[in-house]
Amino acid sequence: MTTLENAPTGTGSVGLTRSSPRTYEVGRSLSTDYFGLKDQLSPDELALLLKARTFVDDEVLPVIGDFWERAEFPRELARRMGQLGLVGDGIQGHGCPPMSATGSGLVNMEVNRGDGSLGTFLGVQSGLAMKSIDMLGSEEQKARWLPGLARCELFGAFALTEPLHGSDSVALETTARPDGDSYVLSGEKRWIGNASIADVVVVWARDTEDEQVKGFLVEGGTPGFDARRMEGKVSVRAVWQADITLTDVRVPAGNLLPGARTFKDTGRVLATTRNSVAWGALGHATAAYEVALSYCGQREQFGRPLTSFQLVQDKLVRMLAEVTAMQLYCMRLARLAESGQLTDTIAALAKFNNTRKAREVILEARELLGGNGILLDYHVVRHMADIEAIYTYEGTADIQELIVGRNITGRSAFA
Repeated sequence: MTTLENAPTGTGSVGLTRSSPRTYEVGRSLSTDYFGLKDQLSPDELALLLKARTFVDDEVLPVIGDFWERAEFPRELARRMGQLGLVGDGIQGHGCPPMSATGSGLVNMEVNRGDGSLGTFLGVQSGLAMKSIDMLGSEEQKARWLPGLARCELFGAFALTEPLHGSDSVALETTARPDGDSYVLSGEKRWIGNASIADVVVVWARDTEDEQVKGFLVEGGTPGFDARRMEGKVSVRAVWQADITLTDVRVPAGNLLPGARTFKDTGRVLATTRNSVAWGALGHATAAYEVALSYCGQREQFGRPLTSFQLVQDKLVRMLAEVTAMQLYCMRLARLAESGQLTDTIAALAKFNNTRKAREVILEARELLGGNGILLDYHVVRHMADIEAIYTYEGTADIQELIVGRNITGRSAFA
């Protein structure tokens, strides 16, 4: 393990470096794989994992703390993900990089290991906006939007949540009124990632004729569409969420997603994102564990490295056990997805488990770092704040419990 004395000062180094006070980094040699799961990866999947890890170590970690502290969106890092072929979530064709469900999960894990804001951006861009167009859009809509979104030359957003309807999203009040060869959208949305910078927003609204929830592609700059960046966030600070007001926003009927005819179609998209969130939570937990292991191996107290104390070893082993279990969840999720056997309830259980366990792992890491655990230089506190958003979005832990509970008991506890 690299020590204080011989730590390299390059951007891919491991451990504490001496080049500046803000260069505590976790490098490729500490990739956590206690059960040897990399042996199950194909050469393409392994190459994708290493590409994503190199990007995180060399380009994200050296700068992301400053972006997070300033609550500034790292636009060039987002575009860089598109240039590297990391954006697409397994969508086939239309300029999207080829990747299996496992490869897509590994990318989500690694990007979140670097930063939850970039992970959230990726989840919105590819998992929600692009997946909505891919799963529910026409061939013309796919050809128009997917290539630019995959390269991150364009940004996308997904507008479902409303001020009064978070978990109860099916009760949304935004309306779409047919008017000749157009629809007129009116209503409000909240917590919409990327909306203030988006070139296209998938807006979910209730058709006033048949009362069904449908999806519409609203282009940035459309008259009546107002997206205002939310202020005061203390989680995923480097990605921007927005409050949206739709005031008689007129969109052509051709902007209706033809496959989005009821809320069940919305749910199909959301079910795929729970898989990604489970992988993302694993990334946060992995980051916290790796930082804690490296730090405790180098930090000396009472004349000995922290890793020589029983209490520290106990915490590290418990953290590793949780991280390894999360890995097993994710690998099984990916293989089920690749064989067409992944259900929304399985994904819900994985999202519930991994976000909850990631919280615990990160809290242990913060404890092991002592006072340094609350400094951005050491990364852990950023993950500690960010996991709160990951734990909540795409369905809270309570909602995932009820989804799985309904499945295993045959009784719905929803109102």
